[in-house]
Parts: sequence; C-alpha cells; structure tokens
Amino acid sequence: MDHLGNAGSVAYLQEIKHPISVARKIMEESSHVMLVGEGAQKFALKNGFKKENILYNQSKKDWLEWKKNKNVIKNLISEDNHDTITLLAQDRKGDFAAACSTSGLRYKLNGRVGDSPIIGSGIYVDNEIGAAGATGQGEEIMKHVGSFLIIELMKQGYHPQNACEEANRRIIKKNTKIDFQVAYIALRADGEIGASAINNGFSYVLSSNSKTTINSVKGTSISL
Repeated sequence: MDHLGNAGSVAYLQEIKHPISVARKIMEESSHVMLVGEGAQKFALKNGFKKENILYNQSKKDWLEWKKNKNVIKNLISEDNHDTITLLAQDRKGDFAAACSTSGLRYKLNGRVGDSPIIGSGIYVDNEIGAAGATGQGEEIMKHVGSFLIIELMKQGYHPQNACEEANRRIIKKNTKIDFQVAYIALRADGEIGASAINNGFSYVLSSNSKTTINSVKGTSISL
C-alpha cells in the first residue's frame, strides 16, 4: 500500500517465488486490489514472473512426517510455524508505504487465507497519519481490522504505542482463552513508533539515519 492509498495483494498464489512483487505489480499496473489462486498466477506469468519450484526438501519432509503422525499444531505463533514479515517505511519527503508477506500457518486448511493480504488487517497506510502492520493469528487480526483500527486510533490522538496496545486489548476482551499470538507495529507521521504483542517472543527491527536496532516486545499484561 502506498502513500496515495493505492493497494495490491495476492492470496493462494502458487509456484511464484516473490508474491509480494506480484502484489506490487497489481497495485501499480492494474485496476484491481486483490487477485487469488489461478487468476493471480496467470497475472504474474503475463507480467514476467516465472513458475518455480519453491518447495524445500526439508519442508516436504516435515509435512510428510506430520501427515503420518497428525501432530497437533498449536496456534501460538513461533519461528516453527509462521513466517510473516511486515514492513513500514517513511521516506525523506514524509510519504509512507507498507508491505506484508507470509506463507501463513503451517499445516493450515486448504484454502485458508490469513490477514496479510487483507488491506486494513495485515497493513494500512494513511499518509496524513502514518502506517500500521500486523503479524500473528490472522483470524483475530481480521475480525478486528487491526491495522486500520490503529490508524484510526492515532487519528483520534492516540500515541502509536497506545494504539497498538488498544488494538490488542480489544482482541483479549473478546477471547476467554488466549493461546495465540498477535503483534502490531505502527509508525506515525512525526516519527513516533509503537509495538505491542499479546505474548512474549515478538521482536522488530527499527532503522533510521543509518542506525539499526533490534527490539524485543514483552507480552502485554492488560487488566480487564
């Protein structure tokens, strides 16, 4: 999503190595926002992308082992079952852009789509306010349209940190059992940032003026 409010996304795209580049191509060179499945692949091939085998041998081995044993996969997001990358950027002119890419939960149901390609859930940009992005249990993020919510809260005067925490607070209030992870990041027009996670284990990288830091986020403890 760019500073003008243009957006592009793909879902259920197979055999294309860099789906986020296809999403950008949709944003820049089509009148659509979202393409999925076979249609998304046809668009990619028509626009210069190539079919590639992107199934790693270890991934196939792990899947076959899971299929044989039917191991229970917990919802708590970790390095073992999730791979979302969300990026928020502001250039020297003050313009924003955001992007999000994922393969989704491991061993998910066929056809399942998470929050990453859903504009307003996985990412959202309002150039006058800032940008926000998410990772974690996509179903919970989508039910609350989390990234759009954070932008709206900042528009109301919330600091980015408070906005991210409030977005998670609303998820917690709706769930009697928290056995999943949701994390948000936000960047405001004045450079202020925010980050919140329901559970420990989330970190983000902040890069500005040639200085880069890795920051761990402590799981939130919210009194209901």
